[in-house]
Amino acid sequence: MTSSDSQYMARALELAKQGQGRVEPNPMVGAVVVADGQIVGEGWHQEFGGPHAEVHALGNAGDRARGATMYVTLEPCCHTGKTPPCTQAVIDAGIARVVAAAGDPFGEVDGGGFSQLRTAGIECEVGVLEADARRLLAPYLKLVTTGRPWVIAKWAMSLDGKIATHTGSSQWITGPEARQRVHELRGRMDAIVVGSRTARVDDPLLTARPAGPRVATRIVLGHLDRDSQLVQTASEAPLIVVRTQRVDRGEYNWLTDAGGELLLLDEGDHLSQINQLLELLGERKMTNLLFEGGSVVLGALFDAHAVDEVHAYIAPKITGGSGAPSPVGGFGISDMADSLGLSEVEVERLDGDICVRGRVARE
Repeated sequence: MTSSDSQYMARALELAKQGQGRVEPNPMVGAVVVADGQIVGEGWHQEFGGPHAEVHALGNAGDRARGATMYVTLEPCCHTGKTPPCTQAVIDAGIARVVAAAGDPFGEVDGGGFSQLRTAGIECEVGVLEADARRLLAPYLKLVTTGRPWVIAKWAMSLDGKIATHTGSSQWITGPEARQRVHELRGRMDAIVVGSRTARVDDPLLTARPAGPRVATRIVLGHLDRDSQLVQTASEAPLIVVRTQRVDRGEYNWLTDAGGELLLLDEGDHLSQINQLLELLGERKMTNLLFEGGSVVLGALFDAHAVDEVHAYIAPKITGGSGAPSPVGGFGISDMADSLGLSEVEVERLDGDICVRGRVARE
């Protein structure tokens, strides 16, 4: 690996990020074609079902691709899906060398892309800025390798760690800039999940305003009132109400009439039901989930070790009240040494509020 390899791969990663929220469950991928020390073609995967990054970059490069080097953030696909295999496009274009950040664990690729390229006489190198690529691709990689979506836990709280007052009042804890950042996050999610109490007390819409590249499915765990804003807007954005098998399906005819869906889980405790839900949503190829609370739902998530990323918004306000809820309920831990840590922590000031973001540190 040379410094120029890192430079061009960094550019490919920048390009890949532009597909965020637009290409899932496909991976975000960027590609750069370099000839004689100059970038002659660039591309990224722009939308699900559309041409892949390599095809865009080769089209941009044209005849200048012959004998050039391609930098791509993920192993080129070698199978026919919604589009033809990228490996054949690379071979046909006359690329002499392919530098990839990481291999693709997807079953129909998983080393086969590199094998086809090498068989065609193309030099392949793997591992340039691999850690950066895997960080970007983490939700895709989790879905492919575990069958489960990437889980983001989000909450807003006062400086003394309360998500509402002892009377349940929670609007608004944070200011407009922090709330707008949440809307931006919602706009790239496959689903937004809340508990029944949050749905009842806050009566939220759970939509992105303004709209983002994706329209998230709104999911409520437990009972939902038929006169809620979520039900009233079920024809505008998908809505799922999650109950257990013992519920009378007929009681929810009004939900399906409104355009929503009833999803039934097996009986069990909160942990088993969280795991069931994640498995079912993974089967639907949902890649990114945003859990917005309340404390019972977030507590079950953390108890199940199901959280991948945390977005905590902290307002410089003191709420007080021994009965006021904190963000994370559940069983919790007994020893502080066992507390969950975050890695890759970022702290951002949003007007008067603070956002702390990080990924759950795995052993």
